Amino acid sequence: MHLFRRDNRGRTEATKVIWARYEILYTAVDFGAALCFITGSILFFSEDLQTPGTWLFLVGSILFAAKPTIRFVREIHLYRMGYLDDLAKRADL
Repeated sequence: MHLFRRDNRGRTEATKVIWARYEILYTAVDFGAALCFITGSILFFSEDLQTPGTWLFLVGSILFAAKPTIRFVREIHLYRMGYLDDLAKRADL
């Protein structure tokens, strides 16, 4: 089994569930980052609110940086599931 292959997501019912859960997390992080940037941009219109706006930009940037990490962790998770499936098949022989 290889990492980052589209067919890994639909091998079994368990991999479909894992794939869906990570996609929900990925989308939530994406939405959170966008919300931080939009709110931070609005706060920048007021000089008194620029510091909270700057913090929101930082949080949004961290969330955007978390996105590739989520994908990588998902792929490792699916890879390990495939590896265990292969071992189970060999044990049945």
